[in-house]
Amino acid sequence: MRVNMRKGALTGMLLIVSVLMLAPFVATITNSFMTVNEIALNYDAAGGSAVPEDYANLKWIPDWVTLEQYKELLLVKPLFLQMFWNSALLAVPIVAGQTIVAALAAYAFAKMRFPGRDALFFLYIVTMLLPFQVTLVPNFIAMDKLGLLGSYPSIILPGIFSAFGVFLLRQFMVQIPWDYVEAAKVDGAGQGKIFSAVIMPLAMPGIAALQILAFIDNWNMVEQPLLFLNDALKQPLSVFLSRVNQGDRSVAFAAAVLYMAPALFLFLHGENELIEGIQLTGIKG
Repeated sequence: MRVNMRKGALTGMLLIVSVLMLAPFVATITNSFMTVNEIALNYDAAGGSAVPEDYANLKWIPDWVTLEQYKELLLVKPLFLQMFWNSALLAVPIVAGQTIVAALAAYAFAKMRFPGRDALFFLYIVTMLLPFQVTLVPNFIAMDKLGLLGSYPSIILPGIFSAFGVFLLRQFMVQIPWDYVEAAKVDGAGQGKIFSAVIMPLAMPGIAALQILAFIDNWNMVEQPLLFLNDALKQPLSVFLSRVNQGDRSVAFAAAVLYMAPALFLFLHGENELIEGIQLTGIKG
């Protein structure tokens, strides 16, 4: 009886937490289909709203469904699409670079024996404990010395070297039995062949998990573009989103939905791989 009561209480608590977490997401989607007048009436006191200043009348279901906000963003305001593709031009190369670098480094730490391997891996773990902002200053100085400030490579090059990616894939590759490596060596395979033909196919769930997490992280980047890019037209959507509704609050919800769409699609498409990859690494939340 007590066990059932505890399970019921835990289920109820998780349900409440889930509703609270999903509420802003659902409200953003439904509000993105509201008309301009309805948005102004519920959220913009300066636009004739009956709502007191500094308050909002959160509304879930629009009185009249319209696609005008999406039309304005995608057709009338080309700057939004430009910023969208700026985000893609930054996130995709970083994810590709992280996958290659992390896979090679993780293989060396997991399946190769060399002096100082464990000590070097420990240093990788230590760098994960440092706040992200700490590394911005040396990265800025290095990119300045290389003459890359103001360009996308100033963000992409530091971004492809991820200690977390190495750690994640190393933990996954450690779970792969040594018997596979030894069998490949008996067949005459070298390190390159073992890596590409044996380890990589078995590590695909971990690689998929890394790619999803890396894309979401870099799609939402803010500090790096603000610091490394001085041209506003090169800024990604994550930076532009904060001022997309200046002078027109009605497009804010539609912009937020379009901004979330790539990361949400990637997560839903690779949900099983993400869960499997995290589980098999032995990382516990």
